[in-house]
Amino acid sequence: MANIAQLRPRSEAEMKKIWAVANQKGGVGKTTTTVTLAGQLAREGYNTLMIDLDPHGSLTTYFQLDPDTIDPSVYTLFKNKADRQPPDYGQVIHATAFEHLWLMPASTALATLDLQLGAKAGMGLVIAEAVNDLSEQFDYVLIDCPPMLGVLMVNALSACQQLLIPVQTEFLAIKGLERMLHTLTMITRSRGAPLPHLIVPTMFDRRIRASSEGLEMLQQRFADQLWSAVIPIDTQFREASTAAKPLSIWQPRSRGARAYATLVDDLLERPRSEHLIETLEGPVAV
Repeated sequence: MANIAQLRPRSEAEMKKIWAVANQKGGVGKTTTTVTLAGQLAREGYNTLMIDLDPHGSLTTYFQLDPDTIDPSVYTLFKNKADRQPPDYGQVIHATAFEHLWLMPASTALATLDLQLGAKAGMGLVIAEAVNDLSEQFDYVLIDCPPMLGVLMVNALSACQQLLIPVQTEFLAIKGLERMLHTLTMITRSRGAPLPHLIVPTMFDRRIRASSEGLEMLQQRFADQLWSAVIPIDTQFREASTAAKPLSIWQPRSRGARAYATLVDDLLERPRSEHLIETLEGPVAV
């Protein structure tokens, strides 16, 4: 478990940013996006906290923790809120094996949250309060969201400052994107302010016609919201998952890691020339 008191306080000039990774369709690369972006930020020396809000616990499992047995977990924060108990972040936050990278794991108990605690006062702001409390310890917070609308996604979208929507470049995934954008509209009304969001094309394979057609459809329908490059298919994502290591740390020169490094550069509004993304047929910037 993490001793977060060991993390140095941050000045106002180093304020954290909170990114949520969400889509109401599964299998589009949400956890891969969270892990690889967080790994890249940690690799650059930023203290980075990952929060797993998916009851399936894919992010938690990635770092070899068991969501079926782990306790305490992020669920504990909701239980403490309902019981009017103060949160103990030192118990809930775990250090990973990688410098500057921390995890608040999920428990499968999160699946019962809407039914058991969803109606209690303050449940929609638990994560926003947590990241506010932790603002001096972490530069960046990345939230891996569940693929369904409920109190967990409301928490993530209420807390975040930047929403990333990974979308696989194929027809059915694009149809799922429409549901996510509808949810975003509802959340924006409740926030009273627009939420910056970026659609990130994932699993792009230039050799497959359906993938290219899917990308063209995204460009035609969502041009103003679409990232200008893509995340390519890369088998090393699977190998990194098996090794329980972020690809951006384990194999930073791989195609997939360089694509996410470029995305970090764009999100931080930095020049991205050092991160050339290539496929078998050349650059994948679009």
